[in-house]
Amino acid sequence: MSTSELSITKRRLLGGIAIAAVGLALTACSDAEDKAASAEPNPAVSNETTASTTSAQIPTADRDVDMEEALKPGPLKEMALGDPNAPVKVIEYMSMTCPHCAHFHENTFEAIKTKYVDTGKVYFVLREFPFPQDTASLAAFMLARCTTEDKYFPFVSMFLKQQRTWAAPSDGDVRNAMLQLSKMGGFTQETFDACLTNAQLAGDVSAVRDRGAQEFGVQSTPTFLINGKAYSGDMSVDSMSALFDSML
Repeated sequence: MSTSELSITKRRLLGGIAIAAVGLALTACSDAEDKAASAEPNPAVSNETTASTTSAQIPTADRDVDMEEALKPGPLKEMALGDPNAPVKVIEYMSMTCPHCAHFHENTFEAIKTKYVDTGKVYFVLREFPFPQDTASLAAFMLARCTTEDKYFPFVSMFLKQQRTWAAPSDGDVRNAMLQLSKMGGFTQETFDACLTNAQLAGDVSAVRDRGAQEFGVQSTPTFLINGKAYSGDMSVDSMSALFDSML
């Protein structure tokens, strides 16, 4: 997509009319990944090796990152769970239309939250990473940001669990599907429209993504920055637990 085409897409989104024009297929979890491959979560996305002392699999880090710099807040208030002083610090960059992200949050996140976040061992930060051409993911994140802070994570979870119903509805009306789901999260037609026409918010959410890509090398979702290492791809409860346990 050219710069001029992207600018037009953003203006349409901010005018409240672009969401209905989003394609029927889910956006891939990377710019290079074929859209057809994103129809179902692919366990092979995670780069994992078997730990020598346990049967659980520990993900292999892609690269080192400056965790101190990464933990500095960006243009939006940090959406985080747990103790900021916890020994393990995690930043997840995710897309609301990525099936791998949905798979992680449906199958891994709650167990990890209970086992590590709620017990003070892990500080978990969630950051938005809607790909530049993905107006649906951008809009979903904007709606999550328009809720109250205590509703942010439940709203994101609701949208991920119902990902196909709004990102690829049978009638192709993405905007209406998002509206109906948002009403379950407390929105009205008026607050829904007001949120999606907030140009400042759209720019700030996009800036979170741009910072992740430019400063920390995020290219696909989900990407986890954990104690100075970057890991790309979905993780199981066992593999993430093994990784965390190796750091505690």
